[in-house]
Amino acid sequence: VSAAGCSGRPHVLWPRPRSRPLLRPQPRTGLARLHHEGPGGACDVRLRLTKDVLTIQKQDVVCVRGGSHCHRTVTLRRQPGGSLGLSIKGGAEHRVPVVISRMFRGHTADRTGMLFVGDAILQVNGINVENATHGEVVHLLRSAGDEVTITVEYLRDAPSFLNLPSGSPGPAGDHGSGACSPLFDSGLHLNGDPSSTAPSSPSSPVANEPKYEKRWLDTLSVPLSMARISRHKAGAETLRCSAFEVLALDGVSTGILQFRSAQEGAAWLRAVSANIRDLTLQSVRMANKCCSSCDQVVHMGWVIERLEDTGSCQTCCSKFLVLKGSSLHVFSTPPVSTLDWGRAEETYNLCEVLFKLHKLWLPDDCWLHADSGLEPWGLEDPQPYCFSVLVGHGQSRRFSVELGSELAAWATSFQRATFMEVQRAGSRTYTCSWQGDPLCFTVDFALGFTCYDSKTKNVLWRFKFSQLKGSSDDGNTRVKLLFQHLNSRQIEVKELEFQDLTAVLHCVHAFLAAKVASVDPAFVDSQSIGGRRFC
Repeated sequence: VSAAGCSGRPHVLWPRPRSRPLLRPQPRTGLARLHHEGPGGACDVRLRLTKDVLTIQKQDVVCVRGGSHCHRTVTLRRQPGGSLGLSIKGGAEHRVPVVISRMFRGHTADRTGMLFVGDAILQVNGINVENATHGEVVHLLRSAGDEVTITVEYLRDAPSFLNLPSGSPGPAGDHGSGACSPLFDSGLHLNGDPSSTAPSSPSSPVANEPKYEKRWLDTLSVPLSMARISRHKAGAETLRCSAFEVLALDGVSTGILQFRSAQEGAAWLRAVSANIRDLTLQSVRMANKCCSSCDQVVHMGWVIERLEDTGSCQTCCSKFLVLKGSSLHVFSTPPVSTLDWGRAEETYNLCEVLFKLHKLWLPDDCWLHADSGLEPWGLEDPQPYCFSVLVGHGQSRRFSVELGSELAAWATSFQRATFMEVQRAGSRTYTCSWQGDPLCFTVDFALGFTCYDSKTKNVLWRFKFSQLKGSSDDGNTRVKLLFQHLNSRQIEVKELEFQDLTAVLHCVHAFLAAKVASVDPAFVDSQSIGGRRFC
């Protein structure tokens, strides 16, 4: 209680409530197998996913006190019975170094605290064995006497066929390397019992004695802003099973990440995709701050385009689509600067574009919702989530995405962007001919369809949207529009000829859909793929 104020009443000073610290989401971690494009096969890695970065980690042995980080020289005193307490794999005949593949808890090698499963043996008693065969190294170790001095270095990129155990943070215990390895696993415990424990425990470490630990170290960081995920093999429609690749905007790639099961791979695909989506939304907000209200970005993201009749072995490629203002932009790389927006490969007016959703195949006849994120790994259909964009002159471009949630987002965004453009534009006019006379045909959001003389501007006929009862075309330039008079059931046919009939029909479809949506809001929900069932 403080001193009294002007009113004579004491002021009570209440303590300020403590602000709660913001809880940051914990990074997601897990193991995967990294496949290299070149020689060397595959190796086990750990993934660490944060909000904006996917990090690839590999195991390495680090010196935490004294000693050298690279090579380690260790002297082993053979136990009674000739045991060194370790096994080895590899050799020059397999084009890999000889590595320690197994260590037995409590035996000589384990008690040093300086040897680890995955260590490549470089020297034995001063003799270089980097290019020695498996049998030669076994012979040297067995005939080296009671004291064996070996120099080792941890093999970070151990080939997967060595089948070395991974994930252990410290020296290997009594776990083995697995019985299904294609390479011979030579046990050097000789007469020792690998399951037994040595009677003597490790002595207390000397103050200046080096200490080593096996740790996961960062080897590659892939920024997720504008990054893309691909399950496709390079240039082909074939999908990888339970594997994908993450490619950053600057070209950095994770390589092919293979997971132990389809479920684990799907979970990682969803997690990485969600972070990329969140970062893309941030980029959209930033871009919209510099754009006028009629030129806002509605949606953007990576897709895979199927190439038709290219004459090459490449059947698909990556494209970056942007729904912005009145247009659909197609980029080869995401636009980053203001100048990049003018460098689109193609630009289409949304009123003249028709979005077509392709048939989906989902297991167990399930329902697809906009937030489901279902991904049928291992489907026979090479492109399970596909859509087409039909543009002018009968052209069509087919795209695919990795997740059902991405397909739902594109369907909803196309619909929203088109409706916004129709209401913003209000009308579109096309030149045409009728009975040989040059005319203008206008689709108006408020008035419907109007045809007038291009010279005199005299209106020849006008019908509302509700009066349009059908249409037919010759697939080229001519179309017949069937209108019903308001006060009778009489049908009147209007035949027109356009230079780009496809663009006109798409425009009529866009204005009709937008008009219905403005009258019946439930129409939008009924047209979204979240409310449809596919089989």
